Amino acid sequence: MAKEIRLDKYLGEMGQGTRSQIKEMARKGRIYVDGQPEKKPERKIDPAHNQVELDGRIIAYAEYEYYILNKPQGVVSATEDSRYETVVGLILDRKRDDLFPVGRLDIDTEGLLLITNDGDLAHQLLSPKKHVDKVYFARVEGELPSDAKERMKEGLELSDGTITLPADLEILNQGQNGALSEIRLTIREGKFHQVKRMFEVLGCSVVYLKRLSMGSLTLDETLKPGQYRPLTEEEILRLKSHGKERKAEDVG
Repeated sequence: MAKEIRLDKYLGEMGQGTRSQIKEMARKGRIYVDGQPEKKPERKIDPAHNQVELDGRIIAYAEYEYYILNKPQGVVSATEDSRYETVVGLILDRKRDDLFPVGRLDIDTEGLLLITNDGDLAHQLLSPKKHVDKVYFARVEGELPSDAKERMKEGLELSDGTITLPADLEILNQGQNGALSEIRLTIREGKFHQVKRMFEVLGCSVVYLKRLSMGSLTLDETLKPGQYRPLTEEEILRLKSHGKERKAEDVG
């Protein structure tokens, strides 16, 4: 049986106004359902079968939305901010007004960010118990110690005493004579400023950071910083099945 919802809830979730505003729209005859004016905002409708129009525009309904964003520097991973532009604000053609970023990237960090309103999926990807791989590319200043890979693999003690989970470090280019090193790091948690703090323990500093992947979702390299696209059905299914697999592992 299809899930029915109130007309005012339908329009509210699609960002068309508050409940009182939608009630006034209905009173003025601005809302149509299946081609007929609808004065009762409390009416139950089936989003899969009823067509809703506001001021002559069809308002399509989406229960969940999923976007992959190549986050640029200078934008904050938040739904709203009084000082900076937000990652959610970059999704210009979103239908829903309850989208949020799954996890956070620092304001000066670039790369993959999932934007959605699917709370269950976000929990599966962010829960420390799930150990979802997050892969980063970084340029690092300072000489990496010879045992950097081993220390990352064992887990590091951060400056506040926090012990990180084992991480995999791949040195792509070992900087010589003061040149920057380029690395790829895979972590399975997301503590505050974690990647930067891990390299500080090694006596280095991260000068550029970009997230390449999260679980099964990989950054679309055709997306320039600030650009985004909806996830494909295949990408959504892979993310959800990854969460289920982790859940089964936890039970086992």
